[in-house]
Amino acid sequence: QVQLVESGGGLVQAGGSLRLSCTVSGSIFIRFDVMGWYRQTPGKQRELVAAITSGGSANYADSVKGRFTISRDNAKNTVYLQMNSLKPEDTAVYYCNRNRLGNNAWGQGTQVTVSS
Repeated sequence: QVQLVESGGGLVQAGGSLRLSCTVSGSIFIRFDVMGWYRQTPGKQRELVAAITSGGSANYADSVKGRFTISRDNAKNTVYLQMNSLKPEDTAVYYCNRNRLGNNAWGQGTQVTVSS
């Protein structure tokens, strides 16, 4: 049974930084896996923040381009999200996602709160 476990969320002031980590257990990374970070606020749909392929190609939501960086360590089955210049509107629950040929697995989420 695959498990995705996020860590690194918390409370930070606007302009600050956080790094989220997501470790996948019960399954190794394979070249088809696209890893992503999504976020969700109450009453809104979950939205893609960033995603990265096994080869390292990344894409980002327009709202985080230039501030967030996604990376992965295939040997450690871990994906990271470095978040800089955080804004209050980045406040959300952040979820790690693994998409393997259309099949999704999700972490439990980690809260990120940015105070103004």
